[in-house]
Amino acid sequence: MVRLLGPDDRYLSTIEAAYPNVDVHVRGNDVTLGGSADDVAAVRRLIDELQLALRTGHDLGETEVATSARMLAADSSVSPSAQLGAPILTARNKSIRAKSIGQKDYVDAIDDNTIVFGIGPAGTGKTYLAMAKAVRALQNKEVERIILTRPAVEAGERLGFLPGTLTDKIDPYLRPLYDALGEMLDPELIPKMLAAGTIEVAPLAYMRGRTLNASFVVLDEAQNTTPEQMKMFLTRLGFGSKMVITGDVTQIDLPAGTSGLKLVTRVLDGIDDIHFAYLSSADVVRHSLVGRIVDAYTDYDAQKQALRQESAEAREFATRGPQRTPASGRNPKRSSS
Repeated sequence: MVRLLGPDDRYLSTIEAAYPNVDVHVRGNDVTLGGSADDVAAVRRLIDELQLALRTGHDLGETEVATSARMLAADSSVSPSAQLGAPILTARNKSIRAKSIGQKDYVDAIDDNTIVFGIGPAGTGKTYLAMAKAVRALQNKEVERIILTRPAVEAGERLGFLPGTLTDKIDPYLRPLYDALGEMLDPELIPKMLAAGTIEVAPLAYMRGRTLNASFVVLDEAQNTTPEQMKMFLTRLGFGSKMVITGDVTQIDLPAGTSGLKLVTRVLDGIDDIHFAYLSSADVVRHSLVGRIVDAYTDYDAQKQALRQESAEAREFATRGPQRTPASGRNPKRSSS
């Protein structure tokens, strides 16, 4: 019961927020539900699924509870505990697994395709899950090395001159990748694997001119690549390799020009063995506010786009105007005074 309800009954609060028309009372090991028959049946189904998830080794959190409630609300015939499946990676006493249907589809696509694009807002686990799959592939000897890269583009800021060696200068851009590695591998192993070249973390510019064989390659922040950089990266693919490209097309920091990630969705759409996985705010696994922030910005951008379209149509209508055609074959008569 403690694992089901969570610390300070947080999971219980999540259930109550998902089903505000149901009264949930807990006494000892008994849960009593009050409300309409349909709502009570829905909450009972959710609680049964959460218990099944616990029995099969899932680690519950507020995200898992909320996601399970959304899945059942969308389709009461699905089983969240079965849909989310086995853990991708177990590291440092923690299981890493897909926590939504969108994430599950994304992870399955990585298994089934050579090149996968994970496109979605912040907090949807695009890079984290890709790196977990990369570490798993390395542990299973499916690849010989992991290569993690991202473009060194400042996020709307100008950092100016940075002191130190070249490594010192580029490390701040690659820090998120190092942080994720630290959660998946023994910290003592990471420096050794980096020194041996089993794991490589490098800026995208270092990929030019290389052929990446027997590698699991992850390109992060791909929305900040130019079309030329994206083409260069994709053509590095060698034998026995797999590529995952992740990005959020709503957070482009390029100073000007077209995002390579936006363009590639049109250029490579429909090619076999290349898959585009699109995640949404429903797949956000950070604080619950993140999903609402993503939705708010999406609505705001849609309103701005609609206003721009309306203004463009108004200008076009104003410049079109009535066309005057002069009378042919004669001049207009002048009035005599």
